[in-house]
Amino acid sequence: MERRVVITGMGAVTPVGLTAPETWHALVNGTSGIATIANIPTDGLKVTVAAEVKGFDGRERLGEDVRHKDLNVQYALAASDEAMAGSGLAEAENFDPDRVGVYVGSGIGGMASYTAAVDTMRERGFRRCPPFMIPMMIANMAAGEVSIRHRLTGPTLPVVTACATSAHTVGEAFHAIKHGYADAILAGGAEACIVPEAIAGFTNCKALTRNPDPATACRPFDKNRDGFVMGEGACILVLEELEHARERSARILCEIAGYGNTADAYHITSPAPDAQGITRAIRAAVEEAGLDVRDGLYINAHGTSTKLNDASETLGIKQALGEEAARAAHISSTKSMTGHMLGATGALEAAVCALAIEHGVIPPTMGYAEPDPACDLDYTPNRAVAAPVRCALSTNLGFGGHNAALAFKVYEE
Repeated sequence: MERRVVITGMGAVTPVGLTAPETWHALVNGTSGIATIANIPTDGLKVTVAAEVKGFDGRERLGEDVRHKDLNVQYALAASDEAMAGSGLAEAENFDPDRVGVYVGSGIGGMASYTAAVDTMRERGFRRCPPFMIPMMIANMAAGEVSIRHRLTGPTLPVVTACATSAHTVGEAFHAIKHGYADAILAGGAEACIVPEAIAGFTNCKALTRNPDPATACRPFDKNRDGFVMGEGACILVLEELEHARERSARILCEIAGYGNTADAYHITSPAPDAQGITRAIRAAVEEAGLDVRDGLYINAHGTSTKLNDASETLGIKQALGEEAARAAHISSTKSMTGHMLGATGALEAAVCALAIEHGVIPPTMGYAEPDPACDLDYTPNRAVAAPVRCALSTNLGFGGHNAALAFKVYEE
């Protein structure tokens, strides 16, 4: 028998807040975390803005055992602590660690640790290769470290689908619980690769904006958008089977009810111009969830602020929902404030959907000034609006042609 799945906890470390409540408060108030890069040298780089996490102290949050953990893992652990504490799952009488899993991914993994290790070897020789280089760089380590920290021995699976990574971890975790493989799963993603090598690589493949003004660098759906802004951080959600949550009187934020996973099979970086991949992903999520998309729909769009993505995504929303429902929906891109957190972005945007349902507030798309004829829907420009949110969709697209859509709705008995 298929089971219902709900969200009972969340944690976040983002460019606009070090917890989920701080992040939500910043987003609904239009506070941007995009600024001139402060934590690395930018000499020789053509891009000088990013959305860096500010004020995070790994030792303060996690204890002394952080020296051999890449920053993306530190972010994931801090977010998982918050999510577990908020859910109350570990203290419940029906808590069975063999039935609780960890689905946490990273788009790139420990790139900062790897580049630092390479620099050491170039300067001092291969005999000086750090012994922790491999476990600090591999992209599965956030999932492994979270499972170790919380002693969770159920299904554990990292996912790597570039910018769609943590949308897929949440979706796959949802299906694993729905079909009985676990009672609860910590699902999300982490990223920390604001390093010169990553910025140079994304710049030279023409993905990043070269606009040096933090206020206008990221402007999703605006006619003058010209590339995304790098972000970093982590977000972890506690997904739980409904009856398991009810049994322990857990606080339920919303129900997760649908998931779509498709491929464009078109290009290594560009979305398909006909948007059929994301269209099919949205349709699959809506159909599985049984959403009435005419009734109080919010869409947290991938909205990267690149020319191709925003136009393709707009077309996909129209094709999937129909013109009338697409035009009635409230849409926004919170990347306009957090930047693009790569492997962490899908989970954070899923959390935003859950919070929009809970609070009845649509966070804005900041930086929007000039309409683009190819992007002609309601993107909630520059100011949050109060609105009853009965259901929500989160969409994400990744290099390689990966598409993910998640569907959420108000929890009802």
